[in-house]
Formats: sequence, C-alpha cells, structure tokens
Amino acid sequence: MNLSYKESLPANFAADSRVWIYQGNRSFTAAEAAQVNEAIELFVSGWKSHGTPVTGFGRLFFGQFIILLADETTSGVSGCSTDSSVRLIKQMEERFDIRLFDRQLLAFVIEDALELLPLSRLNNAVENNFIDGETLYFNNIVPTKQELLENWIIPVKNSWLAKRVLAPADPGL
Repeated sequence: MNLSYKESLPANFAADSRVWIYQGNRSFTAAEAAQVNEAIELFVSGWKSHGTPVTGFGRLFFGQFIILLADETTSGVSGCSTDSSVRLIKQMEERFDIRLFDRQLLAFVIEDALELLPLSRLNNAVENNFIDGETLYFNNIVPTKQELLENWIIPVKNSWLAKRVLAPADPGL
C-alpha cells in the first residue's frame, strides 16, 4: 500500500493549522470519491468564519479519510464555521450511506492493506498476533498540520494504543 500523502497537503499552510480527520467505515467507490472531493472543494472555497473567508483545504485520502485543514494565520475558525464543516460531513454520511463519526473504529495497515477494527476487538486482535507494536496505525486525533505530517500514520507502539497493545514486561524474567 502506498502511504504517500504529505506531498498532497498544502505546503503554504502554517504548521499549527487545525486538522479534522473523518474516517469512513468503508472505502468510497471511485465515483463516490470524485463526488466527495468535488463537494469538499466547493465547501472549502466558500468556507467562512463570521463572514471572513477561512484559508482551508480538504481532500479524501486513501479512499477512506476526509481531511480538512484550516490555516488560522489570517482568520480564526469559529464555532459556527466548525459547525458548517460538521454539517458537510453529516451530509456525506447521508448521501453515501457511510459512517464518518465512529471513533470506536480503528484503522491499521495489515499486510499492505487498510484494515478496520472495532476498538472492542482490539484485545482479541493482539492476542491472535493480528496487531503488534510495529503495526501501522492511523492516528486520527492529530490536531495540527505538523502532527498530521509527523504522527498520522505511526506504529502502534508510538500511539495512545500502546498501553492497550503492548504487554507489560514480566518482572520475573
């Protein structure tokens, strides 16, 4: 699986630009992906915060992740402008019959493919060696562009999941 994405992000956005990641519970089809990207571009081109244009960016990545960025160096993002982006995502959920707000669904790269796993099944996946500390994980809680660049796709051992996946060393050894 080609995990290149960094070159698709706007280079001129500040490192502390805000990031929102919405992961689908399935991949979008090619036709849906084109419609999603078109809707995102239309939204971003008219995105405003209290009447002031938001310097925004959005795109579908890996057919499954909608990423929105807002560079707040010229104008901040207000609650209302954030709400408008959430409305866009909710409209996509309805339009494409997909879940984009399920934070209990985790994404990993397993055998060169994107695999989804409910958090409730994580322990089972670890016990059966489906996931370990080296497994790549999509850390969808990154808050800034800099974090997106450095810590979006990371080994489980470097994520918040490490405590749940890595067994504590046996003190008797």
